[in-house]
Amino acid sequence: MKVLAVFSGGMDSATLVWKLLAEGHDVSLVSFDYGQRHRRELQSAAAVAVQLGLEHQIIDLTGLRPLLKGSALTDASVDVPHGHYESDTMKATVVPNRNAIMISIAWGMAVAENMDAVALGIHAGDHAIYPDCRPEFHKAIEVALQLGTDRLGMKLFAPFIRMTKTDIAKLGGALGVRYDLTWTCYEGGEAHCGKCGACQERQEAFRDSGVADVTEYAA
Repeated sequence: MKVLAVFSGGMDSATLVWKLLAEGHDVSLVSFDYGQRHRRELQSAAAVAVQLGLEHQIIDLTGLRPLLKGSALTDASVDVPHGHYESDTMKATVVPNRNAIMISIAWGMAVAENMDAVALGIHAGDHAIYPDCRPEFHKAIEVALQLGTDRLGMKLFAPFIRMTKTDIAKLGGALGVRYDLTWTCYEGGEAHCGKCGACQERQEAFRDSGVADVTEYAA
């Protein structure tokens, strides 16, 4: 199966890519630069693509940054919240309609290349904060995209949508994912801050899965 994976350069999407390759799929990668504060993740995405020898495109959506204001990820006036990943403060990191925008572009690319599926690394831990990571949204947008392109047999593949990040880390450990190449931190510094919700979820996933955490944390 020819699959286009939406690839952030983080733990979840990296595990997704390793899983797809282990299953024998023909995989290409697409990442999006939407002016996110943690653009450092795009370097990780490129490094993983080189490591695996996969075709990788980065789509420039930086023109959207001033339009998607109010999010800590795209608006410098909003501080990145620290604390637990499922805390209400993490709602400040919601980027309006981000997944719908990226999925729609990836789907169009996949249709143009006559691919069989678009794959996403969204998981159950995202449901509390991000409405565009929930199963209801996934099902609805898959149907809309199929109808909009007359590709009823094409799939929007999200194998982790009911899995926790700990589950994903366990799977990645078994697959030999190069987590040292991945990036999670919303602060986007030289090292993971260790304080933002994304970092805390990463730390918990490694701790609870028993997979070694090789991440460099600033704190």
